[in-house]
Amino acid sequence: MNRPVTRLCAHHLEGMSYRDADLVEDLIGKKTFAEVMFSQIIGRDARPVDLRVVDAVLITLMEHGLTPSAIATRVVYMSAPENLQGAVAAGLMAVGSSFVGTMENCSLLLDRILKAYDAQAEARAIVQSHRDGKKPLPGFGHHLHKPDDPRSLKLLALARAEPDLPGKWLDALELLARTVDEVYGRHITINATGAVAALLGEIGIPTKLMRGFAVISRAAGLVSHVAEEQQCPSGRFIWETIDREIPYVGAGKSAHRHPEG
Repeated sequence: MNRPVTRLCAHHLEGMSYRDADLVEDLIGKKTFAEVMFSQIIGRDARPVDLRVVDAVLITLMEHGLTPSAIATRVVYMSAPENLQGAVAAGLMAVGSSFVGTMENCSLLLDRILKAYDAQAEARAIVQSHRDGKKPLPGFGHHLHKPDDPRSLKLLALARAEPDLPGKWLDALELLARTVDEVYGRHITINATGAVAALLGEIGIPTKLMRGFAVISRAAGLVSHVAEEQQCPSGRFIWETIDREIPYVGAGKSAHRHPEG
């Protein structure tokens, strides 16, 4: 086996290196967090278009209201207020294939279309397979935003206005969207993570790293939920509401009487 190496960071007596740059002399006060983050993850300097896309994506994914990740963070913080990082980590565990992190699965579908000899046939096969299997199609549909997700419209418009983006991932997403409407016989919106998959693909982010950008963004949003929990606690209210609204139906005694009991 080859001996493992790292190109990310090294300490020395006078300071620290980030990849090929000196942290103190080259980065602090000279580069933004987004620039250094992009370079560390992708291994190249960020172009202006990369930063515009990354900023748009991070802002879009940062906040989703009281969704599972935020609820997990608030309830864990209520239980262990001395462990802020544990509460944020609990919320990050909910970034997956159902919430926030679905751009990864959408990207896999877009990659199939981009590599196909007949893109239209591949798009139809993808949609038909999901419909026949009654499986949700990653990147499409939203329980609140109808007929369109305004976040997606804005992200796709921003990307189309960028002359430095090739547009092939955007084209693949739009082809898939048209096929979705045709196969289902109705309009189904491209949701935010579908648009994010196309935008990150356009700047060369590998599919298996896309969810990482959701994690980075969501961490900031979850810290804001901790900040609000400190000022206006809701964790206990969430817990007590669940305890009240999900009744015990066993044979033992309970403080809450089920209507059918």
